Amino acid sequence: MSSKLPPPFVIAVISILLIANGAAADDPNDGQLATANWPGFRGPSGLGYLQSKNLPLQWGGEKSENVIWKTPLVGEGHASPIVWCDRMFVCTARWDAAVTDRAKVIPEHHVLCYRVSDGKLLWDATIEPGPWLRNDFRSGPGGGYAAPTPTTDGQRVYVVFASSVIAALDFEGKPVWRNEISPHGFDVTIGTSPVLFRDTVLMLCAMSNKKDSRLIAYNKTDGSVKWQKSLPKMGLAHSTPVVINVNDKPQLVVAASGFGESDEGIQSFDPSNGERLWWCRGAGESASVAYGAGIVYCDSGRGGPGIAIDPTGSGDVTSTHIKWRINQVPEGIGSPVIVGDRVYRLHSPNVLKCWQVADGKQVYAERLPKLTSTWASPVADANGRLYFASAGVSYVIQSGDEFKLLATNDLSDPNHASVAVAGDRLFFVGTRHVFCIGAK
Repeated sequence: MSSKLPPPFVIAVISILLIANGAAADDPNDGQLATANWPGFRGPSGLGYLQSKNLPLQWGGEKSENVIWKTPLVGEGHASPIVWCDRMFVCTARWDAAVTDRAKVIPEHHVLCYRVSDGKLLWDATIEPGPWLRNDFRSGPGGGYAAPTPTTDGQRVYVVFASSVIAALDFEGKPVWRNEISPHGFDVTIGTSPVLFRDTVLMLCAMSNKKDSRLIAYNKTDGSVKWQKSLPKMGLAHSTPVVINVNDKPQLVVAASGFGESDEGIQSFDPSNGERLWWCRGAGESASVAYGAGIVYCDSGRGGPGIAIDPTGSGDVTSTHIKWRINQVPEGIGSPVIVGDRVYRLHSPNVLKCWQVADGKQVYAERLPKLTSTWASPVADANGRLYFASAGVSYVIQSGDEFKLLATNDLSDPNHASVAVAGDRLFFVGTRHVFCIGAK
């Protein structure tokens, strides 16, 4: 297999980018899909694909190789960063130093804006917390209050915090609108990130109490609810939905089944109105789906089966459109990615598996022994290089028929946040600092 992505793959990625960013004739951001922007979780496509061919392979270490800048992180959390032109945004939570029991106090919710060129903190805005006082802090730095990744359309920044609040700010940090999400039975925390589609902000509410599960489409200009879809058979989930393009039509694919399989664990919706398109038996909880080479691949992220689905069907496609199944995929909170005709899946204990898209046959399984997070989702560049990257120890792997390690890197500030990529630079959020990496 060639180490470079084939032209059809590149064409497919560009098509996905246009749909995922909600490109429309009346969209003021049409045509702004420059490589300088990384507007949401897993980038413009929501799938971890990027167009750059010139990312550095090595960074960090004792000499801080290729570290363009490093600046303190204000607050704590593991929301991934996003980038739009000259600005990088990230969400954090912050308790007052006098607080001795975090389970009794909702922290301040902060949205930070850093200048891309030098890391200067341009502004630090606060969002009034929502109603959910949480007491289970297993879900990472910031107690999971700042887990969802923000998203932006270049005019406003849309944020979600696990006190059950969604809000929008302008590019100067001024509030535009704010809504509380109620009820708020999101299990341990809110892990789902908001997704932009045309004039709406889509929010998956996959709850512990199934009767409260729903999809909500907020009007992105004023926060009013444009439509809402009740999903009383949906299990809990912390995954982020993905907008894909199938036969020139958008689909919002949701993986939500709780901690096991369910008959409607994987579902697809029309993101313009919430109409359900297809569904099938499967498992989904923490990992978002991968899409490429004609299939949707998904697994729970909590352990259990993985399946490949042909997304061209309608109704219940369990018996007609599931292409292959792997009965047991160990826990891997991060998301899978498809490059060329291979599916790449990282899971505990730091094992990277590669399967054939056509039939799920395993190509290889290799350990990444020093990797510090299996929560961070990988990205794939236009050279077919896979970045399993966070602010701790990262690996760069060349896609292909054989495992090929290109580099191991360490910024010594481990966190679960996924990398953002803008232009030829990588942006990381650690537990103490924010980093910009680029070839010097």
